[in-house]
Amino acid sequence: MPITSTILDVADSHPEQLALVGSGEALTYAELFEDSRSMFAVVDELHRAQSVPPTPAPETEGIPITAISATSAFDTSRIIAGLAGYRAVSATIDPRWPMAHQLGIIRATGIGLVISDSTALAEALAASTWTGTVIGLADFRAREAAVAAKVTAPLAPAPPAPAPTVRDASEPFLMLFSSGTTSNPKAFIKTRQQYRDNVAVSSAHLEPLPGVATLAPGPVSYSLTLYAVIESLATGGSVHVADEFDPITMGRRIAAEAITRVVAVPAVVRALAEAARRDPERFTELDLVVTGGANLPASIRNRLGEILPNTRLISYYGAAEIGFIGDSRDGDGTWITIYPSIGAQIRSESGGEVPEGEIGTLWIQAAACSYGYVTGTTDAVLRGQDGWASVDDQGRMVDGMLQLAGRAGDIAITGGHKVSLPEVERAFETYDNLGEVCAIALDDPALGSIIVLVIETGPGTPGPVAGTARPIINKAALFNHARTHLAPQFVPRRIYRLEQLPRTVGGKIRRAETVDLIMDGQGQRL
Repeated sequence: MPITSTILDVADSHPEQLALVGSGEALTYAELFEDSRSMFAVVDELHRAQSVPPTPAPETEGIPITAISATSAFDTSRIIAGLAGYRAVSATIDPRWPMAHQLGIIRATGIGLVISDSTALAEALAASTWTGTVIGLADFRAREAAVAAKVTAPLAPAPPAPAPTVRDASEPFLMLFSSGTTSNPKAFIKTRQQYRDNVAVSSAHLEPLPGVATLAPGPVSYSLTLYAVIESLATGGSVHVADEFDPITMGRRIAAEAITRVVAVPAVVRALAEAARRDPERFTELDLVVTGGANLPASIRNRLGEILPNTRLISYYGAAEIGFIGDSRDGDGTWITIYPSIGAQIRSESGGEVPEGEIGTLWIQAAACSYGYVTGTTDAVLRGQDGWASVDDQGRMVDGMLQLAGRAGDIAITGGHKVSLPEVERAFETYDNLGEVCAIALDDPALGSIIVLVIETGPGTPGPVAGTARPIINKAALFNHARTHLAPQFVPRRIYRLEQLPRTVGGKIRRAETVDLIMDGQGQRL
């Protein structure tokens, strides 16, 4: 279900239908079609004007790479959508990444053009040996406007590009990046066919239906948000974006823009539920909430169900490199139904399948899977010789259902037992008024390792403080809760509190860095 084919069809049959909506800006399908002609003319001219252009990564097959590093979700989305109908590879770089990593990715992958609203990034690129072009977002938009108005030099050295067309299925389309939960993000390419296969899966199960208005708040550098943009346009819907999630503003937009579907990370779903509790009338037409990430906390699912009983919730599991894999629709969300078109196996370190119920490494067979990681960004291998792929997620299969246990670094061996650290964390979701937690393993001479729970307390002294409602952390109560909800080998041996847990720019807790902080004595043992 190619994105450009749908854009062309809807622009012809329903030109006034909204395609992309931001805060105060919008494009119909007809306007998106015309916008793309001006956009590619500017992009193409900027690439061609380079005297010594960077060499794009070999995985792009020589197609120049255009990267967008901007806080504007609307502009990022329209550039990705606009370039889809041309010979171009697009990438979204998170402007919140450390500067050194942004520079490293741009240079390692051979990105030739960077559209950015960051002065710091522009200055850093200018001071480096990179030979590409960086242009400010305001300047880029001015050039587009000049091309659209057919203004002559200096702003518009080129006429509008020919109309976008449906490209060859094997052509590289997007350069994406892994989440960076356990390491720096790795780059990989999606061909147009791989993205079409991915949309085919999501449209069959996650309901991005024609004409449906989907709200996808948050940075488009998140794969979840980017997928929501692509799948909505690929199926003839409208996608409503926002630079960040503000509960009051989003509630107003859901009502005013007739939004019936929301795609968001779990933290946003939690905030959405609270916004609906304060002002339920704005959310009465909301039919479906789709969230990514495995093992959605039961507290979020239950809260949304209490406040919006007529709103369905689907928690899908997937990997950016592989695509959509399965989802969970009820219960505590820990058991995942694998989609019919996806193959799944749990394998041991030696490569053989493990007995049912045992923890091992999850391997996936999916048409949407990328071929591998981009040369120069990692030594990791995505696909095995048999074509199956793994991002080192750990899990178990029982009766065809998948339960995830985390990444390879999320499994601890204690006293000869395999312990899933995410399972330890899930047990504390039902403990009232507890902050975020992270389970870690520390070396132990007798057991190999011991399980330790680290609780995020926030700034200041934990416990009752004037003007706050922070509860006292009761060590005995926490241990009793753990013994009630966990098998003996899963029960933490120690509990620490830490003011702030280390996170990725996307908000995911970094487990290895949490271990380092505890080993450095920065946590307080209860």
